[in-house]
Amino acid sequence: MSRLAGVFSALKRNRRTALVPYITAGDPHKGATVPFMHTLVEAGADVLELGVPFSDPTADGPVIQQACERALKHGTTLGDVLGMVKEFRSRDARTPVVLMGYLNPLEAFGIGRFAEEVAMAGVDGILTVDMPPEEAEALAGLLRAKGLDCIFLLAPTTTAARLRRICEAASGFVYYVSLKGVTGAASLDVQAVRERFTAIRRETRLPVGVGFGVRDAGSAAQLAGFSDAVIVGSAIVSRIAEHRGELADTLANVREFVHSLRLAMDAV
Repeated sequence: MSRLAGVFSALKRNRRTALVPYITAGDPHKGATVPFMHTLVEAGADVLELGVPFSDPTADGPVIQQACERALKHGTTLGDVLGMVKEFRSRDARTPVVLMGYLNPLEAFGIGRFAEEVAMAGVDGILTVDMPPEEAEALAGLLRAKGLDCIFLLAPTTTAARLRRICEAASGFVYYVSLKGVTGAASLDVQAVRERFTAIRRETRLPVGVGFGVRDAGSAAQLAGFSDAVIVGSAIVSRIAEHRGELADTLANVREFVHSLRLAMDAV
């Protein structure tokens, strides 16, 4: 059983919802990423989503775009990101790590080499925003041969036929984008998300995570009432941007916020 499957299975038995925080690797600097990863786990994260910085992150709003710019300014590469995961794994062999990013850095790195090295680093899943299932067969085959999961996005505008196609291609979990827009955009319509979640659940037995637009403990708790995972990105990355300076202070601020999410979700 994969790490992702194991975590989601244990959470389901305990009737808990996964908390999946996102950070951009290399933000605010390379040396901060692994401490942030451990801090997120200590604060209650069940799965980590680690962003691979890219110069044109089209699915992301200003907060994560700026995080990518800061990371790239410090020269953060895909190879660096894999090294960060490997360093994290030296202390944590349990928490699943999903890489989230775009196809261009993977192609520049080399798809075959990427599949080899991402598995060696201890990554558990890959979410490539701009790679639909129709174009994913080559990479997906290489990754699955190494035991990694391929995670795909579903949108509010996804048709019923395409929903089935994506769910058939996915493994690990499926990621429902809860609003029409980029990360960190408008506020959530929780009732609309719940209705859409019900339709997705009819098409897959995989866990379904909800992200984009989760701003605070209240919205996380509302989603935890029916989803399998709550994914929080911009609200965390914005705190890293606001409090960057002394790393210890930034870690403490992020820990407090993520722990508040965990407590609110567990109270549902």
